[in-house]
Amino acid sequence: MKLKNFLVALVSLVFLFSISSFAQEEMTVEEWEAEMTRLTGKKQALMSEMEALNADLDNLNATLAGLQDPEECIDELYALVGATRSDVENFRKAVNELDGKIKRKESPKADRQADLDALKMNKISALPEFFEKVHVKMQAALDDWIDAPPVIAYKVVRGDHLWGIARKKEHYGNGFAWPIIYKANRNKIKNPDLIYPDQVFDIPPLTQEEKDKYERLRRNYKPAPVQ
Repeated sequence: MKLKNFLVALVSLVFLFSISSFAQEEMTVEEWEAEMTRLTGKKQALMSEMEALNADLDNLNATLAGLQDPEECIDELYALVGATRSDVENFRKAVNELDGKIKRKESPKADRQADLDALKMNKISALPEFFEKVHVKMQAALDDWIDAPPVIAYKVVRGDHLWGIARKKEHYGNGFAWPIIYKANRNKIKNPDLIYPDQVFDIPPLTQEEKDKYERLRRNYKPAPVQ
């Protein structure tokens, strides 16, 4: 109501100011009547515009009054999946906790997959806040998680040598990779040509770069001709 009164007063002031300005100039009767007609038309146009603005304002107020409380909307959304705010908060904590474990690669990976599958089965995961993260991003992170092969412990027997140990199929299948075993057990091996029964060596996995390196050595190796 205050806005409407203000607009009416503004139009009146504009009209009066215009009349006052032209009253200070010398005008004929015909010019005065023409100017009054023009100003009256301008006033009517402004009043029409003001009425249109008031109508828009009334419509906006009616729309605003009809809007639902955002908090009620949230509760209704949660109700669609049979959850309360407390349920959603607990689910949010579980998602963040599992997401951290996956990013840190806290083994075993199979357990993390089982945890994620359990979250997927929960209807709360269908809410917009969680759907992409639980069903897409976290699963993609798990799919990219590659467990490194474990370090193998090998007990030396009589007749063993590093070349032969590295050549075993359950190890590297390539004798040229023996330096990897030597480097991993420098605290136990003083001379790579001298190893002893009952010694226990760590057999670490090869990186892809190491596999390629020693495979090239194996392929390019040409034994010395027999004399």
